[in-house]
Amino acid sequence: MHPADAPPTEGLLGHPAPLVEPTVVVPLAPPVPETKGLLAPEPEPAPEPAPEPTAAAGRFVADRVEVGRGESGRGEAERPVRRRSVAEDTLTPEEWRAAGYTPPTGIPVADLTAGAPGEAPWPDRMRTLLRTPMSERPAFERTAREMHPSSSVTRNVPRILDLTLRIGELLLASGEAAEDVEAAMLGIAHAYRLDRCEPQVTFTLIGISYQPSLVEPPVTADRVVRRRTSDYTRLDAVYELVADITAEKVTVNDAYRRLAVIRRNRHPYPAWFLALTTGLLAGAATFLVGGKIDDKAWLVFASAFVAAVLGDRLASALARRRLPEFYQFVAAAMPAAASGIILSLNDWGLRGSVVITGGLFALLPGRALVAAVQDGLTGFYITAAARLLEVVYLVAGIVIGVMVILYLGVGFEANLRPDESLVGVNYPPVQMVAAMLLTLAFATLLQTDRRTLALVTVNSGIGWASYGALVYNAGVNPIAATGVAAGLVGLFGQLMARYRNGSALPYVTAAIGPLMPGSALYLGMLAFAQGHSSAGLVSVFRAAAIAMALAVGVNLGGEIARLFLKLPVGSERPSLYPAMPRRAAKRTRGF
Repeated sequence: MHPADAPPTEGLLGHPAPLVEPTVVVPLAPPVPETKGLLAPEPEPAPEPAPEPTAAAGRFVADRVEVGRGESGRGEAERPVRRRSVAEDTLTPEEWRAAGYTPPTGIPVADLTAGAPGEAPWPDRMRTLLRTPMSERPAFERTAREMHPSSSVTRNVPRILDLTLRIGELLLASGEAAEDVEAAMLGIAHAYRLDRCEPQVTFTLIGISYQPSLVEPPVTADRVVRRRTSDYTRLDAVYELVADITAEKVTVNDAYRRLAVIRRNRHPYPAWFLALTTGLLAGAATFLVGGKIDDKAWLVFASAFVAAVLGDRLASALARRRLPEFYQFVAAAMPAAASGIILSLNDWGLRGSVVITGGLFALLPGRALVAAVQDGLTGFYITAAARLLEVVYLVAGIVIGVMVILYLGVGFEANLRPDESLVGVNYPPVQMVAAMLLTLAFATLLQTDRRTLALVTVNSGIGWASYGALVYNAGVNPIAATGVAAGLVGLFGQLMARYRNGSALPYVTAAIGPLMPGSALYLGMLAFAQGHSSAGLVSVFRAAAIAMALAVGVNLGGEIARLFLKLPVGSERPSLYPAMPRRAAKRTRGF
């Protein structure tokens, strides 16, 4: 095949392709007569001067001849090839991109700041690259120190990939969304000059592949995530480390040292304090769903407090015995249900249903639910399905633990009244304080940094006030009101995270605690225990709808916050190619 007709090679980073050498013009020769049994030698063509190059295509165009060979092996006549025009020899930039190849002159791409720190936070910059095909990703402009001729920077590719996987493991174990984990891994690889990298994150396995060039084999490494911990103080430290790495302020060895310090640091709160905080969370939830302050309310608070502490200690004992988390949730749900049954064995009206509902608020897996829906909305369907299945198993454990006690209570004719946990928003001042206290306890259980607790509590107050105004004053459906309130929580949580240059999880996960569907889930279990299957299914589906509205609202609020923030769209310059926009997660449009 003639060099001028050779197809363009597929580029990785859109670098300009080298110019093709001039094509020698060959004069057309008359047909060569055949000889019997022998192939006549071809005459030597007389060389002619090369034509002038065409600037538009970056190559030379000339007349030429091609020599074919027939089926019998005999030489055939040279067939002339007509002269091709420049317009036929070049494609438009849109056609090159549609074909998936790099044009001969290269693809001008957006210029990121030297060293790639930029003005936008690293999650936005790396998410922009992550949503860009490999053939269109730009290589970052390097710092002046690295580009200096006397610089002798060497890369230890396996060590860099190992550091990237270890940081990604901590982020995924802390509950971060799969897209944010991949963005962090891509940012670390780019900071250490591994530009052609592809990270991949699933629920339990993370991997990364680096291809040095088109002619060298790729280097691939992976790591299994076996333990998950809820330590948002450690998560903030990892975010700070990734920010310093992407700004090219930390070497590989220093990054390893800081990562070792982060992993060795103990939780900011002791175990006995967390047990008491669990009781405080359940007690605050009784005021949230009961809405009253009287003599009975304090007894209900004390019952929920003690039951939650007992359930936490029982689950911790099972964890030390290496039992799966499913059985830990079954055991943790039983004391609260038993306490509610005991309070309902008389006619004193001690609101046993409120105790059971308050205990559910301390167990519902809101963190895993939000992460599952966020992964699904951003296109990580395998990880989303796995996380959603995890939520189903944990909720099933809670349901089994409560249902066992409820069946016993119904057999002993306990006076359980569902309307006790359906007060709604009838006592706004009391419920506002209870919601913020519940959030404070929830954030402490998630090991949130002390400096962040105030902002999380304020964000929760904003969400609950919005929900109460929509339901109590405007008469909006509770499911729709939950979605709107969760959207505000996600919006302000994202803004707070930008202000503190950290993850949005500490500001969002605990703040949605008061909006969790504890009452609807309890009503469904009670209806099943009393033999009302249809009513139980309605309540369970209602709880699922509230949970979905909660997770979608949080994700939508975060995306709205990103729409109004500065993004790395590249420098303005006259070019046929526009600056690189922020791409969507998927572009299938239904097909």
